[in-house]
Amino acid sequence: MKKEINLRSLLMTAIFCLILWFIPAPQGVNIQAWHLLAIFLSTILGIIIKAASMGTMCMLAIAGVALTQVLAPGDAAKSITLALRSFGDKVIWLIGISFFIARGFIKTGLGKRIAFLFIRIFGKSSLGLAYGLGLADLVLAPAIPSNTARGGGIVYPIMKSMAISFGSEPDKPETHRKLGSYLTLNCYNINLIASSMFLTGTASNPMCQKFAAGLGIHISWISWMLAALIPGLVSFFVIPFILYRTYPPELKATGDAPRVAAQQLKEMGKVSRDEWLMLLAFVILLFLWITGDLFSIDATTTAFIGLVLLLLTAVLTWEDVKAEKGAWDTIVWFSTLVMMASSLNELGFIGWFSELIRKEIGALSWQIAFPVIIGVYFFSHYLFASATAHVAAMYAALLGVGISLGIPPLLLAFMLGFTGSLYGTLTHYGHGPAPVFFGSGFVDIKTWWIKGLETGLILMFIYMGVGFIWWKLLGIY
Repeated sequence: MKKEINLRSLLMTAIFCLILWFIPAPQGVNIQAWHLLAIFLSTILGIIIKAASMGTMCMLAIAGVALTQVLAPGDAAKSITLALRSFGDKVIWLIGISFFIARGFIKTGLGKRIAFLFIRIFGKSSLGLAYGLGLADLVLAPAIPSNTARGGGIVYPIMKSMAISFGSEPDKPETHRKLGSYLTLNCYNINLIASSMFLTGTASNPMCQKFAAGLGIHISWISWMLAALIPGLVSFFVIPFILYRTYPPELKATGDAPRVAAQQLKEMGKVSRDEWLMLLAFVILLFLWITGDLFSIDATTTAFIGLVLLLLTAVLTWEDVKAEKGAWDTIVWFSTLVMMASSLNELGFIGWFSELIRKEIGALSWQIAFPVIIGVYFFSHYLFASATAHVAAMYAALLGVGISLGIPPLLLAFMLGFTGSLYGTLTHYGHGPAPVFFGSGFVDIKTWWIKGLETGLILMFIYMGVGFIWWKLLGIY
């Protein structure tokens, strides 16, 4: 059985919290904000050093906030109410319900069928196979917010089976470069690109939306997609080709891949009733997410509509919903981190911190400050094993700093949001699907880090180059 608690790391986390708690608050920061910061940073530290699971650390944080009454001094009842308030936030439930909907793609087999269809069309070469697997991830991304489930649960098994069928064996290093190494890096990076393109592409994106809203910046599902559309598509077409040139597979022709895919589709049989209903629900979801503002239907309401359709048609059962552990886990840690980060903003800490940084680098023009802030956010991900923890720790603070320096708020909010997916290229632990793909054994650590840095820099160049022009045309700045 996997050990849930690391007592040494948990003790380190507790000591860190106590030290920070008893350090006098800086001038301009009230004691409530300082004490909440101690709990918040200790929670992030505990997640990073794996003192306990993310859910356990967040439960400890809620208990700490309620027990110390940092949000409502002297009022125990109000303190626990405030500690739990984010569990009723619509953004939290958007991501939670999207996990339930994603289960429908896996349960019905529709996600697998889509992947094999693309392989059958594009899989005659290793480059085409890479694009086919990437297209499957991209098509599924709007409705599957767990990029780990999307990449690790749907794309990865198919990718691995394709690599093995063409002679790349995980336990035979001399065969890795034949096809497996290239497909592994390509599928992982495409997963991150797809994650950046949709508000529902990965779990941390709605957290960015929530933090931006706390600073008066409105981001909708369609505005996120439009902003990411051109840089995302350019990245989608460029990255597989660049990897093909700089880290080429030994096998260039994969003429049997379409035949293998066709055989798999034949074994799956005709499209089932549940698959058709899942596809209908998917189309309705996309339509309402895109046009929701016209009908005054927000993204969370749309997600509820999609879930109800799947339940009423018996594509999903209530047992499926109850058994979706990833969704309930996400709701718990998501709510807790959002509660603490939002409360820090309300208590004035984010404003104080932003003003402090502004005084230090206030002489910079916003055009220079913008890439500096994005660069700090991007490279600091080497220190994080969780994209969510990174977003929770730094997104709101850096957004506040940038706004105080005159950077157009929506421009910075979007770029920080996209970076929350793209910095996952850097390490083999940088994003949810990373351990899954790295675990295939097709790519060693040194290669992963070198190629990760190269790919990450190319992606940042595309988003801040092509994206900058596109965002100007959209009137974002």
